[in-house]
Amino acid sequence: MTSIFNGQSGIIRTERGLTIAGTRITVYDVMDHLVAGWTPKLILNWLPLTQEQLDAALSYINANRSEVEAEYQTVLQETQEIRKYWEEKNCDRLAQIAKMPPNPGQEEIHAKLQDWKAKLGLMA
Repeated sequence: MTSIFNGQSGIIRTERGLTIAGTRITVYDVMDHLVAGWTPKLILNWLPLTQEQLDAALSYINANRSEVEAEYQTVLQETQEIRKYWEEKNCDRLAQIAKMPPNPGQEEIHAKLQDWKAKLGLMA
């Protein structure tokens, strides 16, 4: 791990990408919230960060806006590809699980669940 922001140790590059030092939270996590329109106060309430850690992330983002946004778009694309892969891989297995009969003793609750799914239009 190496520090990459003006001699500060607030942002480091790890195998996860640009990471807030002392956490597993990435700059991309903060970007997700900023893009969604969250205020810094809301981000602090949601992510386990100190004010100093969030300030370091926001300062880094502002100082390196174009590079961070380009890398963020790459991360979003990779995440989407991974999600699509696993959805396709698990599609058949999830269909098999859905067709399995309920466990013994759970027939009544299974029937209620199926009724609710039908009422909500969730039946395939």
